[in-house]
Amino acid sequence: MSDLPVYMIVNLTVSDAAAYRNYEKGFFPILKKYGGEFITYDDNSVTFEGTETLEGRAIIFRFPNEKAAKDWYADEDYQALSEHRRKGTTLRFLTMVHSLPPRN
Repeated sequence: MSDLPVYMIVNLTVSDAAAYRNYEKGFFPILKKYGGEFITYDDNSVTFEGTETLEGRAIIFRFPNEKAAKDWYADEDYQALSEHRRKGTTLRFLTMVHSLPPRN
């Protein structure tokens, strides 16, 4: 595993706003527990090229390294909390993207 930052990219559509709000309320403390940083979200992303488009909400956050991201996802409290997300959204993907190593 690398010690470089990793980025989480999420695409989901909210179908039950109350359930998703319950998820959001607990999300940030658990994110911070693993050194995570919320970057942005967008409900109206724009695709310039290609045949696939994101539907619903696009979310980007980061962790200091791959281990922190994996530990966050495996956290029992996060998995219990994520049941609210699973109930209130259709998740298309939750993807980890690695940073490039520094160039010498």
